[in-house]
Amino acid sequence: MTAAIDQSLATIRARAPGFMPRLGVVLGSGLGSFADDIKPVAVIPYGDLPGFPTPGIGGHAGRLVLGHLAGTPIAALQGRAHYYEHGRADTMKVAVRSLAQLGCKTLLLTNAAGSLRPDMAPGSLMLIADHINFAGVSPLFGETGDERFVDMVDAYDPALGRRFRDAAKIAGQTLHEGVYIWFAGPNFETPAEIRAAARLGADAVGMSTVPEVILARHAGMKVAALSVIVNFAAGMSTAALSHQQTMESARQAADSVSRLLTGFVADYGTQDGEAA
Repeated sequence: MTAAIDQSLATIRARAPGFMPRLGVVLGSGLGSFADDIKPVAVIPYGDLPGFPTPGIGGHAGRLVLGHLAGTPIAALQGRAHYYEHGRADTMKVAVRSLAQLGCKTLLLTNAAGSLRPDMAPGSLMLIADHINFAGVSPLFGETGDERFVDMVDAYDPALGRRFRDAAKIAGQTLHEGVYIWFAGPNFETPAEIRAAARLGADAVGMSTVPEVILARHAGMKVAALSVIVNFAAGMSTAALSHQQTMESARQAADSVSRLLTGFVADYGTQDGEAA
């Protein structure tokens, strides 16, 4: 694992000499077009970076985009791999740790999610305030040392959350806030599972993000995360659930996502992001 990180860092530094990103971004299903707004310094396929994942589903291009957005140097991961693709919760470990070692103090995560709330319809945006790890696995399985016992209180940084709310207000956008529950996938949840998730306090459901949050906190990074609501969860509507529906809904919300993310990044760049 360490060798893969060292090799990936060497490749990144060779293709973007002297570039030091302050902010890392993970773009979820159907949201990769946000990277088009970045003024690129280098674009590197995951295949050229040892240990980086090979995404196996549509909507995940599998590229690292290094560049500037709103004056802020950022490193954007166009796509992720998921636990259900390999049966490994640590599939994003090399990618996340590489961003941390490049200099990213903050990791901004995005995903497509299902809503458990009638007031949060498809097309809505939800700031993640906390999560429930319903999958019951960790990307830190097998780690050694006391650092593996990561404190997950305020895993989603409150100060960064305030910046997101401010960015949404400036853009005139409605930003919901809630708890994200992680199911392993790849099958969608049953209506009974969704009812159970709601009773546990979940507001949105998805198949990603939580492992990266744990990895980022383990690496000492601050975290903010945004869910794009692409459907009502199982049993809440008559619409059939499918990945195609997820992709189409995410694409329709791409413009509003880009506006909010750009506003957040601009604020992060003009203020002292590392001290947030």
